[in-house]
Amino acid sequence: MNSTTMRRAGLSIAVAAALTGVAACGSSDGGGGSKSGKKGSVALSPVAALRSIDDKTGNADSAKVESKTVMGTKMSMDMTGSMAWSDGITGNVTATLTGGTQAEQMKQMGQSKIDYRYLKDGFYANMGDQFASQAGGGKHWLAYDYDTLAEMSGAAGDAFKDQMQNTTPNQSVKMLLASGDVKRVGGEKVRGTRTTHYSGTVDAADLTGKSADLDAGQMAELKKQFKQAGLTTQTVDIWVNDEDLLVKKTEKGETNDGGFSQTAYYSDYGTPVSVEKPPASDTLSFKDLMNQQPQA
Repeated sequence: MNSTTMRRAGLSIAVAAALTGVAACGSSDGGGGSKSGKKGSVALSPVAALRSIDDKTGNADSAKVESKTVMGTKMSMDMTGSMAWSDGITGNVTATLTGGTQAEQMKQMGQSKIDYRYLKDGFYANMGDQFASQAGGGKHWLAYDYDTLAEMSGAAGDAFKDQMQNTTPNQSVKMLLASGDVKRVGGEKVRGTRTTHYSGTVDAADLTGKSADLDAGQMAELKKQFKQAGLTTQTVDIWVNDEDLLVKKTEKGETNDGGFSQTAYYSDYGTPVSVEKPPASDTLSFKDLMNQQPQA
């Protein structure tokens, strides 16, 4: 495999890590439904119920997570692991690329599963033996720090950095509250658990920009990047159990590369999460990898 393919694979891993991290915490943030939308014997409006849940779920700071993500023709991916979000996203996750062009790139590297470790200032991806021998200088782990990714990606990078470092356990609820389009769908069972289902449509760029507190110039650039990607609005659905904790979340939208969808399940809130930083002797920075052939 040539070095250009290695670098493209490195970019693919960054995208996958962003999606797993945001799925795990950016959304588990929002467990939300007041116990069947009621308080005592009085039925709450969807907005009132979600405001109550937004407040109550702030104390839940970790969970076990499973998710499935599809990005048009580029990638389909399954993820499982444990994540915490009380002080930035931390956790241990295994992602399995199951289809798309990015999965084909990883097949060329002899693997389809990637182990991720998330720490406060960045994340690490184990790229495997073939990468280590051909491009990594004997090192298996690629290190992605959020400052570098922000520099490479403009306004979208600033938003991503903020999202990865400052996401709280109620982001999905905040998204629905900010949308002005939230409705209570009704009671449903999710994996045998009784839940309340809420749904709404959100403006992807507006909500991403607001969550990252971007200035006017950054916001204009972010909207331009989202428009180029073909992503304008997303449908967000959450399912919440009787303890006001998120059980399931889905996000759906359209991009220039096809449909985007992400479904995540959450369980075992409060589970212990301990993350070990990979040894420096076995770690290569993503920036150094990309600088190996700057013209590419």
